[in-house]
Amino acid sequence: MSGDRARWLVPTGEAPRLAGRDPRDTAGAPGDKDATQATFTALSEDLLELQERLYAESGQALLVVLQAMDTAGKDGTIKHVFHGLNPQGVQVTSFKAPTEDELAHDFLWRVHRAAPRRGLIGIFNRSHYEDVLVVRVHDLVPEAVWRARYEHINGFEALLRADGRTRVIKLFLHISREEQAERLRERLERPDKRWKFRRGDLAERARWDDYMAAYEEAIARTSTEHAPWYVVPADRKWFRDWAVSRIVIETLREMDPRYPAPEEDLDGVTVT
Repeated sequence: MSGDRARWLVPTGEAPRLAGRDPRDTAGAPGDKDATQATFTALSEDLLELQERLYAESGQALLVVLQAMDTAGKDGTIKHVFHGLNPQGVQVTSFKAPTEDELAHDFLWRVHRAAPRRGLIGIFNRSHYEDVLVVRVHDLVPEAVWRARYEHINGFEALLRADGRTRVIKLFLHISREEQAERLRERLERPDKRWKFRRGDLAERARWDDYMAAYEEAIARTSTEHAPWYVVPADRKWFRDWAVSRIVIETLREMDPRYPAPEEDLDGVTVT
């Protein structure tokens, strides 16, 4: 794999070794914060052009899965990276705690229903990976159940790629425990962000090591050629947004969507 995205890729069969990855790393960026942000306009234009081709072609789809600890910036990534796209060609799905109806089906039921149709970029804010993360950390189902889900997830993502021609890329926004503390304090102190704060955020934070272990195994067991995982340093928001933009753009370029030929022969047609 060439391009910037190879820097953050977790190769198939390898452990991501999160403790050895610096969440503040900015290697590969065009420069410092100002220099990197100066490239955002061009990145947005590239992404929009690729999205228009994908939408017009309607033969492929792209699914972007965002997973992270609280405050790592899933919402911010969606806002800043995808803000300039045609809303008709973007589908964002946020997965909360499953409803009673969803719990009455298999764990992939609600996820498959939200998979983007051909021509769209689909974005999952959290995803089917909650069913091998939260359920593991909180001991909500037996270990034998959540461990079997790795294989189910790999099969599901392979199906999307093969039958639906949907490319899947999965992004773990890697934030440090120290940066999370700063962002939680900011939420608590700022009136415009206090609404986001929940006492339960601190209970989840206390399980940090358990979550890191769960993420490491999930990423190692499910990073495949057809649905790779990328670990994106997320302590610096500007770098996170640049890196995600590069991963998405390079993936779309590899997909190479094309404008379709007109359905009719238009030679000789004039508009008067």
